[in-house]
Amino acid sequence: MTSQQAAKNSSVPQTPSTEPRQNLPVTFRALKHRNFQLFFGGQLISLIGTWMQSVAQSWLVYRLTGSSLLLGSVGFASQFPVMLASPLGGLVADRYNRQRVVIGTQVASMVLAFMLAVLTLTNRITIHEIFALAVLLGIVNAFDIPGRQAFLVEMVGKEDLINAIALNSSMFNGARIVGPAIAGILVANIGEGWCFFANAVSYIAVIIGLFMMAVPPRKHVPTGPALAHVKEGFHFVAHSAPIWALLLLLGLVSLVAMPYTVLMPIFADRILHGGARGLGILMGATGVGALLGALTLAARTGVSGLGRWVTFACGGFAVSLIAFGLSRNFWLSAALLVPVGFCMMLQMSSSNTLIQSMVPDHLRGRVMSVYSMMFMGMAPFGALFGGAFADRLGAPTTVIMGAVACLGGAAIFGLRLPKIRGEARQLIIAQGMVGGEPVQEMTARVVEE
Repeated sequence: MTSQQAAKNSSVPQTPSTEPRQNLPVTFRALKHRNFQLFFGGQLISLIGTWMQSVAQSWLVYRLTGSSLLLGSVGFASQFPVMLASPLGGLVADRYNRQRVVIGTQVASMVLAFMLAVLTLTNRITIHEIFALAVLLGIVNAFDIPGRQAFLVEMVGKEDLINAIALNSSMFNGARIVGPAIAGILVANIGEGWCFFANAVSYIAVIIGLFMMAVPPRKHVPTGPALAHVKEGFHFVAHSAPIWALLLLLGLVSLVAMPYTVLMPIFADRILHGGARGLGILMGATGVGALLGALTLAARTGVSGLGRWVTFACGGFAVSLIAFGLSRNFWLSAALLVPVGFCMMLQMSSSNTLIQSMVPDHLRGRVMSVYSMMFMGMAPFGALFGGAFADRLGAPTTVIMGAVACLGGAAIFGLRLPKIRGEARQLIIAQGMVGGEPVQEMTARVVEE
C-alpha cells in the first residue's frame, strides 16, 4: 500500500455538533471543545507534578552518586523502553479505546510516583530502585505517548487538530516553567521525596478529567494479525518521504543535542555554581522559551511554511546551545536557555503538526509510535553517550559537539525540503481539511510554498 493510498482510507471522527461554538482567540480555539477543556485543565496540573519529579529525580541521582555517567544511565533506563515497546503502544492506540488507554497509563504513572515517594521519604531509596522504577515508567510512556497523541483528534476533530497539538505543547511547557521552580525550592528545603509525592497526587486531576469526557466511537478500528498492522505503520512511514525526513531530523536532535537536559545538574552545580535552586531556574528558563515557541505555533491557522520553520528552528536551537555550552555566567546561561527552549519546541511541535496533518486516522497511533521512538526512543542513547562523553571530555564540550552535529542536520534537511514538498502537499490534501483551512485554499497556499 502506498502512502497516498493509505491516506485516502482515512476516517477521522469529528467532534459532536452539539459542542458549543465559543468566541475564543485563534490561539486558543481548540478550548471551545469541552473534552479538550477537561484534558487541558487536568493535564496542566499533572504535568507540573511530572516536571517536579523529573528535576527532583535528577538531583537525587546526582546527590547519591555524583556521577554524570549515572545521570545519563538513569535517563537511558527511563526512555529506552519507549524504543522497544512503542510499536506495541501504537497498535494498542489504533485497535482499542484511546480514552481508556490514556486512563490506564495515567493510573500506572501515579502508582509508580507513589512508590518512588514512599521509598525516598523512608530513606530506603538506592540507585537500583531508581533504575527499576525508571524502566517501568518508560514502559508506561511507550503506551501513553502514542495513545495521547492519537487521542487529540478525537477530542477536537480535524478542524482544530493543529491548534490542539500546539496548546498541548504550550501546556507541557507552561508546566515546565512552574514545576522545576517549585522542585528547586522543595528539594533545597525538604528533600526530593515530597516532589515525588506531589507528582503522584497531581495525576488525580487528569484521571478525573478523562473519566468525565464523552468521546464518540471511532468509525474504523483495525482488526486482524497484530504483526501485520505494526508493519503497516512502519511501511507507511518508510514510504512517505516527508514524514521520514522529519522523523530522521527529530531522531538526530534527540540523539546528539537533547542530552544537555540530562547534564543540567552538572551545569547547575559544578560549572555555574547554582545548586538545586539554580537547576530549577535553568530548567524553568528552558520552559519559558518552549512555552513561547508553542504559543507561536498555536497562533497559526494552517500548515504552509512549516517545513521552513522546522529547518530554521533546528538551526537556531543548535546555535543557542553552542552559546550555552561556552557560557560560564549563571544568568547569561539562563538567558541563553530561553532561545534554546523556543527553537527546540518550535521544531518538535511543527514536526508533530506536519506529521499528524499527513497521516490517516486509522494509522495515527502507529505512526505516532514511530514519532515516539525517534523523539523519546533515541534520547536514552543520547543520554547514555552524553553521560559517558561528559565524564571524559566535560559537559560543555559534550553539549557543543552535539549542537554542531544538530546544525549539520538542519542544513541537510533544508536542502532536501524542495524535493519532498510535493509529496507532503499530496498527503495533506488527502486528509481533507487541516487546521481549519478548506482544501482548495490550503492547496493554493501550499503550492505557493
